This record gives sequence, structure tokens and C-alpha cells, in this order.
Amino acid sequence: MRAVVCEGAGGIEVLTVGEIPDPTPAVDEVVIDVVAAGVNRADLLQRQGFYPPPPGAPGTIGLEVSGTISEVGSEVEGWSVGDECCALLAGGGYAEKVVVPAPQVMPIPDGLDLISAAALPEVVATVWSNVFMSAHLKDGETLLVHGGASGIGTMAIQLGVAHGARVLTTVGSADKMEFCTRLGADVAINYKEAEWASVVKEATAGAGADVILDIIGAKYLTDNVKSLAYDGRLVVIGMQGGAKGELDLGRLMSRRGQIMAAGLRPRSVADKGRIIADVVGHVWPLIAEKKVRPIIHTTFPLAEVASAHQTLEDSTQLGKVLLTT
Repeated sequence: MRAVVCEGAGGIEVLTVGEIPDPTPAVDEVVIDVVAAGVNRADLLQRQGFYPPPPGAPGTIGLEVSGTISEVGSEVEGWSVGDECCALLAGGGYAEKVVVPAPQVMPIPDGLDLISAAALPEVVATVWSNVFMSAHLKDGETLLVHGGASGIGTMAIQLGVAHGARVLTTVGSADKMEFCTRLGADVAINYKEAEWASVVKEATAGAGADVILDIIGAKYLTDNVKSLAYDGRLVVIGMQGGAKGELDLGRLMSRRGQIMAAGLRPRSVADKGRIIADVVGHVWPLIAEKKVRPIIHTTFPLAEVASAHQTLEDSTQLGKVLLTT
């Protein structure tokens, strides 16, 4: 089968499309004939050599797909050959076929097309597990989303709004500000033109944000802690701004704040299955009701994977970039 392979680690030039063996499912796995795959920033890190797949995961890139089941392991229940689905992966999505543990497979939400569904698994599972399952965002609270125009950000804004939160977000341009506001964000802040922490303080009358979803890491740590409301929860899910920062424990204690950090990819199949079940139960109805939707910037054929990666590196996208087979 065709798949994207990396000839070493480095820039987009290491990405090529080649032939690899078809996958074979274990007793608790299914094989999906891939229609589309999501492109994520973690994929760029893996290509660069900074984010190797966990033990047992395919060496090829790709954390989410949609498609049709073509093989079913002998112990799998609830799925049959021919079923359309989308799935959260530990790797291997940039290919014509992928093998996936059955608990990580999801039905296509009602009313959504098969290609668009590839934009859901990674971002929805990330946002839902962190903002709702861990940080317990509540109706009436304030959610601050960093990187609001990204795949993660666009989903976090929509889910926050759908659950009655007031949403603030940081972005890097005026057009992204406008876009996030149209998605439902109450306040969009261009961090290139304003000190975002000052704007958050003003917009919340000094109260701060109850939940902060952060993809930046060390660079934003000080201002994130300053921006927490009493009993606020900071959730760090990325390190684009570095891995080591200085923490003001006095400020954190005075606000009774919490800091949590989590990755999705290294979790066990059972843990991912628990998240997936929660997502299908709570988020899929919102998609069916058209209160939440995947935001897709553009799609590229598999052969143009380098262009897809370049789009993410340029940070010009509004929402998700997909590859189609």
C-alpha cells in the first residue's frame, strides 16, 4: 500500500510517498481503508525527529483518520467490514490502510461527511479530555484558549460556547481574530499587537480565566498563572514556547490555582477508549445538532504531504489541514 515515509528526520524534503506492507489486525483491532487523515503539529515534530511514536505504534506519521473498515479482528465486537468510521491513532494515518485498536474507533457523527470526519478525533479527544474531563469547565465560567485559529483552538472555542462558557482567545492576526469571533469567541486578542494577559485582565474585570487551555508552554507560564481566576485551572498541552519556565508558586497558591499537563498519544488503549466513549456520548450529539463542526482549512492529496506540512509550519491555516487518499 502507499504511505508517507520519512527518509531520515528534518524538513519537508524528507517526506516521500512509498510502498509499505499492508497492516494485519490483531484479535482486538480493525483495519481501516483510509479516505482522509488529519495533519497535526505533532506530525511535524515527529518528522523533525522530536516526537517518536510510542512503543508498538506504527513508525509512519498520522494520528487520526476516517475511512471504511476492511478487516475485523476475531475478538472485536460492534464493528463490521464496510462500516464507515473515524479513529484516533498512535501513528500510521498517512497511508491507504491503518490498523487501529477497536476502542479507538468511532462512528461518523450524524450529518457529517466521511472526509470531514478525519478532522475530529485528535482535536476533539484532546479538548474534551483536558477542558471537560480534567479541568471540568462549567456553564458560566470563562475559558481562555491560546491559538484559537488552530484545529485545537477552533474546537475548544465551539465546545466552550456550546457549554455556556465565556470564551477568550489569543491569535496572531486580524483575520484570525475575526474568524474566532464568528465562531463564538467573546474576545479575540492579537498577541502580536497587545499584551494578551493585560487584555484578559481587563476583559474579565480583573477576575481572570477559570480554565486556560495552553499550547505554548514555558513562554506563557508566568502570564498564564497571572491570568487564572480563583480556583482556576491551567491545562498545558503543548510546548511550542519551550519546556522549562519559572513558576510563581505564591501567585498560584494565592489563587488556589491548579496546573495540569497531559499528552494524548502516550495514553493506554483503555484510557483512550474511555475518552473516545465520552466524546461520542457528549460531543457527537452537538455535531449532529450543528452546534459544533470541524473547521477545515484545506485538503491535499497524499502525494502533496509536504505542502500540507508547510501550511502548518507557516501557521496560515484556519482550522484543520487534511490529506486525502
